[in-house]
Amino acid sequence: MQCLLLTLGMALVCSVQASGIPQTEQDLEVPKLAGTWHSMAMAASDSTLLEARDAPLRIYITSLMPTAEGNLEIILHRWENNSCVEKKVLAEKTENPKNFRINCADMAVNEVTLLETDYDKFLFLCMKSTVTPKQSTMCQYLARSPEADDEVLKEFFRTFKTLPVQLWFLLEWYQVEEPCPI
Repeated sequence: MQCLLLTLGMALVCSVQASGIPQTEQDLEVPKLAGTWHSMAMAASDSTLLEARDAPLRIYITSLMPTAEGNLEIILHRWENNSCVEKKVLAEKTENPKNFRINCADMAVNEVTLLETDYDKFLFLCMKSTVTPKQSTMCQYLARSPEADDEVLKEFFRTFKTLPVQLWFLLEWYQVEEPCPI
């Protein structure tokens, strides 16, 4: 693992090579994901996707709301045009209960994969762009409370050993002031 310190308020960035997104046969209980979430840590396939406060994948998911159709409404915040904006994005269900498709022109991603959750404390998810030529991935550790759990944070990093891309970690994001405060 390689690490470097960024000048983003003491954020640590690490790179890990990983292989294969875990998928389970167990159905995801999407209604249990409803409610408020807090971004604890972010990772991206390219560190430039997170470095600047208006970087394309530097988004803060704040709420998930399942729809009656089984889709997932995602409320997020990001920095655009020198201000923090709230966006509502619809992630449409697919045949795989852990994967959702996003059809939104102003988003840099078009797919969401839910990796792991206990519903009560944490959710690990990845958002990615499958559009060529530049495919990219951003993953987040989301928590129900604004305090991160060190054991869950360690599990977040272990999870990426199974992913098929090299990821750059923005560690301990919850310990620095958010540039896009909610």
